[in-house]
Amino acid sequence: MFSSRIGAAKLSLAVVSGLVVLKIAVGVITGSISVLAQAADSVLDVLAVGLTSFAVVVADRPADREHPFGHGKVENIAAIVQAVLLFSAAILIVYSSVVRIVSGRTEVALEEAGIGVMVVSIVSSIFLSRHLLKVARANDSIALEANAHNITADIYSTSAVMVGLAVVRFTGLNIIDPILAIGVSVLILRSGYTVLRKSFGGLIDVRLPEEEEKIVRAAILEHVGELVNFHALRTRKAGSQRYIDLHLVMPAHVSLEKAHEMCDHLEQDIGGKLKSASLTIHVEPCKEDCTRCPISPEHKKGS
Repeated sequence: MFSSRIGAAKLSLAVVSGLVVLKIAVGVITGSISVLAQAADSVLDVLAVGLTSFAVVVADRPADREHPFGHGKVENIAAIVQAVLLFSAAILIVYSSVVRIVSGRTEVALEEAGIGVMVVSIVSSIFLSRHLLKVARANDSIALEANAHNITADIYSTSAVMVGLAVVRFTGLNIIDPILAIGVSVLILRSGYTVLRKSFGGLIDVRLPEEEEKIVRAAILEHVGELVNFHALRTRKAGSQRYIDLHLVMPAHVSLEKAHEMCDHLEQDIGGKLKSASLTIHVEPCKEDCTRCPISPEHKKGS
């Protein structure tokens, strides 16, 4: 698991770095603000990949004395930094484009070179984003997923720039170039917003998705005849690690050993259905003779 995440981050760094060199060179040669906007976006992608590599290394460290819940939230922080970089790039691109439109300096040369680089970038980005998303989902890595979304946004914006350069080549309407650059910035802003929204959820301990909580409830409801009730179910996520705690009400006559066995069983069962799940179960005795007492109707309804 660890090697696949690091390997994906290294591959992303190599591919994006190569594209940066190509885009900057062609952007300077052609004078295209839309190509330079793509280059700026790719530079930020390189920084984002560096952050991702650092984040997955730190997040995989085991819990220690200073961090008893592990280091998973480092991935959320890295993803937020990526979002801030995306917002910064978008604002810079809009500013540069508006200045060009106002000043009338919209000339573009050697459009064929720009189109060629955009084609190379699109093909490379398609394969890279698919690979990153596959590894991110397999490892439940929000940092890698954010990186994959950034690369996917590049595909759409690069396609728009390629089409724009083709239009400039055949029509001579150079003003299309800065207008397209503004369009690229809008896509970058959208990608940044998506990353930011998902990343903040982990930092402020948003509950797990309803589908995952249903899995927890279903695992408990399988033992209706052995336990009395459960309540105070709380869930959260840090990086790829899921944290679940709940209160489990057992019949008063059940021994400590039997209650412990039930907790162990639930931990193994839920842990097998939800990746990287850590359970904390507080056991309470029923105050009445509830040997055959069913689980409360509200929990059945919630399942």
